Amino acid sequence: MASVCATSVKLGCSLKPASWTTQTGGRPSSVKLVSSGSSKSFPSLRSPRLQICCAAKPETVEKVMGIVKTQLALSDDVALTPETKFLDLGADSLDTVEIVMGLEEEFGISVEEDGSQNITTVQEAADMIEKLVEQKAGAA
Repeated sequence: MASVCATSVKLGCSLKPASWTTQTGGRPSSVKLVSSGSSKSFPSLRSPRLQICCAAKPETVEKVMGIVKTQLALSDDVALTPETKFLDLGADSLDTVEIVMGLEEEFGISVEEDGSQNITTVQEAADMIEKLVEQKAGAA
């Protein structure tokens, strides 16, 4: 009997060495894979950049994109996505403040200075708006 190490590139699943029963000629006739149940076996597969949840509604994201286009005087042919960074559009810190002011006016919210400094993308702005709108509705 020969032992061969097997690896898996599947998130949340790792494999211990497999036991292979060999026939004459050295070809495997059966393979037994055993899961260790540990997600720590492949730490390099965990990506800190992977984001699963987006809280903002699509209509909120669309409104944010419209305000960004207006504040930065972008033409209609400029394509924006939720991942679009204000910096990539040529916005500086003053532009970002003006975008936030436009968002406050449109949605009837107030953004703390700390919160406005953390907004770098359309999606972050939309998520922040959803959060603030929910808080405002809960306080009323």
